[in-house]
Amino acid sequence: MSSNTALSIDISKVSNSKINEIDFENLTFGSVFTDHMLVCDFKDGAWQKPEIKPYAPFLMDPSSKVFHYGQAIFEGMKAFKDEEDAIWLFRPDENFKRFNKSAVRMAMAEIDEQIFMEGLTQLIELDKEWVKKGLGNSLYIRPFMIATGKGVIASPSAEYRFMIILSPAKSYYSGEVKVIIAEHYSRAANGGIGAAKAAGNYAGQFYPTGLANKAGFQQIIWTDDATHTKLEEAGTMNVFFRIKDTLFTAPTSDRILDGITRKSLIALAEKNGIKVEIRPVLVEELLESSKNGDLKEIFGAGTAAVVSPIKGFSYKDEYHEVPQQLEDSYALRLKEQLNKIQYNLAEDTFGWTVKV
Repeated sequence: MSSNTALSIDISKVSNSKINEIDFENLTFGSVFTDHMLVCDFKDGAWQKPEIKPYAPFLMDPSSKVFHYGQAIFEGMKAFKDEEDAIWLFRPDENFKRFNKSAVRMAMAEIDEQIFMEGLTQLIELDKEWVKKGLGNSLYIRPFMIATGKGVIASPSAEYRFMIILSPAKSYYSGEVKVIIAEHYSRAANGGIGAAKAAGNYAGQFYPTGLANKAGFQQIIWTDDATHTKLEEAGTMNVFFRIKDTLFTAPTSDRILDGITRKSLIALAEKNGIKVEIRPVLVEELLESSKNGDLKEIFGAGTAAVVSPIKGFSYKDEYHEVPQQLEDSYALRLKEQLNKIQYNLAEDTFGWTVKV
């Protein structure tokens, strides 16, 4: 666990930064990375000394267990720069706890808190010029762990590699988002790994999402695996439904990720006096509320997108338009309030932000 002693990290800096080669106004999400990365290996039953080194490929044995048995987890976080050039993290303790929750579920080694937190802050400090000021600009942070133990015996690895890479980012989604409600495919199942940020969860979504894309939709609203009657997540995001003046969202479970943006929006909504109901939302409820005019908004919530309003949805080949809330959009109001906290433009009464 963490200690009061400062973490010793071996640091090797790049000889020349590539930052001046980057067009920060035209970034494709997750495609550009900063100069450095953090690497820490687990072997002989213990985490070794972390290193920060130039961002670069590395060699792996072809029999590494991540390739054969899929032991791989990750997190998604962001750093924000305020007008005084201070850099802020948003609820990093929640990312750390969820990372280790995923590790336990995937039978992987839990990362030491000091390696995660101090490694992250030292890496950001080294690459702080990559964090740009202004609403919409951020530094996307990707901590991840893979099984590096050798051998094709079907068993958990004895060795792991923990890494953090950084990517300057602007808005994740652009343009309108239309979705299909899943009738056959599922994101996760009871007793499965849906609540873990395991790499395989996302790989399993690509095929049905590709089918939705071909049909002219950007994403899928996933339904429960048993009956396909309960609305669960939107693409890689948690999902909210505004029916009349109440916000509804599904409870977390084996199938649904405990989203940090999700829980933050719930807290903000309650502070705004908005009624929030955390319960299973049925497809038939959504259809009925759409038909009678009670459906006001649908929006996804996640680290990358923050809040992504959904323009319409299709179910059984029937398309339903979601009305635009020009006067009082809960989605946009909550996003604005959350962004102001993240960018240190408003008081953080929740104690969510951490200065780097």
